[in-house]
Amino acid sequence: MGVVFRYVDKKGDVIERFVNIQHVSDIISNSLKEAIDTLFSREELSTSMLRGQGYDGASNMKALVAVAKGNADVATLFTSCNSLVNIVGASCRLCDMLRDQLQKDITKALENDNLPKGQGLNQETC
Repeated sequence: MGVVFRYVDKKGDVIERFVNIQHVSDIISNSLKEAIDTLFSREELSTSMLRGQGYDGASNMKALVAVAKGNADVATLFTSCNSLVNIVGASCRLCDMLRDQLQKDITKALENDNLPKGQGLNQETC
């Protein structure tokens, strides 16, 4: 999950700052809420001052899409961020799925006492 803070400074300028890419194991609302709460707690920020805008890939981003189409720099930023979030998000999710499956396979092999043994076996690689 990519986290971006958008706020209006004392001059009235809209400021956007990329804050973090937060790992989430799934994208259900409870997992996302826990990740946001953890991030705010770690950064000592108050959720009472938070005004949110989510991204569901459709309706709530139409205005930003219109702005992006009219400005090449903004369009490039969105394209780059979108690619980054998709690559990082997909690989983390896939790694978690693979790690979970490997853990199940190893547990089953240990229970059946048929885990292959030898140098370099049963190690997690990346």
